[in-house]
Amino acid sequence: MGGDFSQPQRQSIVGIWVMFFYTLQQYGRALWPIILIWAFKFDEINKVYLVVGMLLLFASIGVVSYLKYLNFTFLLDSENQEFVITEGVFNKTKTAIQLHKIQQVNINQSFIQKLIGVYELDVDTAGTNKKEGTIKAISHQLALDLKSRLLENESQKSLSEKEAIALEETEQKLFEVAHPFIKISFLSLLKVGITSNYQKTIALLVIFFSTIYENFQNFGEENTIYKEKVGTFIDQNLVLQTILLGIIVLFLAVLVLNVIRTVFKYYDYNIARQKGSLLLSFGLLNTKSTIIKPEKVQITTVTRNYFQKKLGILELKIKQATSGEKEEQKAAIEIPGCSESERDAVLKLLFHKIPEKGLMLKPNFRSLVFSIFISIGLPLLVFFAIGHWIEPVIFDYGYWVPIYIIFMGLIQYFKFKNNRLFINDNFVITQSGAWDVSNTIIEPSKIQAISTSQLFWHKKLDIGSIIIHTAGGNVAFQLGNYSILKQKVNLWLYEIETSDSNWM
Repeated sequence: MGGDFSQPQRQSIVGIWVMFFYTLQQYGRALWPIILIWAFKFDEINKVYLVVGMLLLFASIGVVSYLKYLNFTFLLDSENQEFVITEGVFNKTKTAIQLHKIQQVNINQSFIQKLIGVYELDVDTAGTNKKEGTIKAISHQLALDLKSRLLENESQKSLSEKEAIALEETEQKLFEVAHPFIKISFLSLLKVGITSNYQKTIALLVIFFSTIYENFQNFGEENTIYKEKVGTFIDQNLVLQTILLGIIVLFLAVLVLNVIRTVFKYYDYNIARQKGSLLLSFGLLNTKSTIIKPEKVQITTVTRNYFQKKLGILELKIKQATSGEKEEQKAAIEIPGCSESERDAVLKLLFHKIPEKGLMLKPNFRSLVFSIFISIGLPLLVFFAIGHWIEPVIFDYGYWVPIYIIFMGLIQYFKFKNNRLFINDNFVITQSGAWDVSNTIIEPSKIQAISTSQLFWHKKLDIGSIIIHTAGGNVAFQLGNYSILKQKVNLWLYEIETSDSNWM
C-alpha cells in the first residue's frame, strides 16, 4: 500500500494556509458584530489603530495556524488496531479510533482546499454526532491510501494467503473492467434538477420573496405615493395577470435553482467498484469522495416520481449507521439520475441480489380517514373558528377552501394508495409517498429493535402499527394486519438473535 502510516505523520506543509483560512473564518464568525460596527463607523475610526489591530489579528491567526499544523499528527497503530490522531494548540488531545468501528471515510475538497491543492479526510463512526477524526490538508494519493487502509475488508484475514491473492486479483480485474462502474451524465443531472426538490426550493423562495415584500412595506413615508400607485395598478388592472405571472416566475425560479443546486452538488458523479465496495466521487466546487461498504449499509431507498419515470431516471439514497435523528438526513448518501439498470447494479453489489417485494400488506382505510381529518378537517375547523369569533374578514378568502380541500385530498389519497409493506425472507420493503414514491429496503439482520402498538379499539379489527429501528434511522407502517405483523416480528427477532452480521 502507498504510505507508511505506522509512524506519526503531519499534514502537508501548505496545510498551514488551510488552517489560516479556517481560523480566520472562525474569528470572523465570532467577531462579526465588531466588524459590522467598524464598517458603519469607518470614517470615525483611527486608521492607525485599525491597521495595527488588523496586523496583530492576522499575526495571532498565523501563530495559531502554525501551532495547529505543528501539533497535528496521525498514525495507524497496527498492534492495537487503532487510528490515532493527536492535535491541539496549547492543550494537546489524543483521539484513538478502533478500526473495526469505522463506518465511513470521506475525502472532501472545499473551494479553498482546491485552490491550495490539498484534500480533507473525515473519519466517522456510529458513536457520536460528529466526525471523530478530520485531517484537513493531505495529498490526494495519501488520502486514498489512508482511506483504503482504514476500510480494509476484515473478512480477508480469515482466508489463506493464496485465497486472498486470488480474490484480490479477481476484484482488481472487475475494477479495471468496470471503471467507472457508473457515471452520472450531465443530462441526467439536468433531468434530476427539473423533476425533484420542489418543496425545499419553494420554501426558500417563499422566505426570500416574503422578506423582500416586508422590506417593501417598510419603505419610508416619502415612498407612500409610489406604493399607492403600484398597489392601485395591481389591484385594478392586472390582478389575474399578476397572479399568473407570479406563478410562472415561481415555477421558472424553482427549475433554475434546482438545476443549479443539482449540478454544483453532483457534477462529475462517478461510482466505481473497489474490493467489493462502492467508491463515490462528485462535486463541482466542493469535491467529495466516499466509500460505501455493503455490510455497513442500513437503509437503501429508491425514489421516483411521475416525470422521472417518463424520463427514465430515479434516485437512490443509502444510509449507514448514524448517532441520532438529527444526523440521519446528513448521513444519507444520494445517487441521483440513475437508470433502472444502474439501480439494479448498485443493489446487486449492496445485497448480492435484487430485492424482491414478496408478501404485500395494505393499511386499513381508517388510516386515510385519520389523515384527511388531520390535514383537512382540523385546518377547516380553525379557519371557520377564526372567521366566526375573531376575524370575519378571513371569509373573503373562502374561495381558496375548495382548492385546498381538493389539493390535500388528492395528496392524502395517493399517500394511502402508495403506502405498502412488502415482506420476504431476505428483505423488508416499505413503499410510501404521494408524488415522490419511495421504496425503502431493510435487511432483517440489520434491525436493532422493533416497536409494535395496537389501540384497544383496533383489537377487534386486528390492525396495528409497527416501527422498525435501525442504526440508520426508523421505518414505520401504520394500521396493517396485526396478526401477520406479530408473526413477522417474531421471525425478525429470531434472526436478530442468531445473526452474525458484522455491520458495526
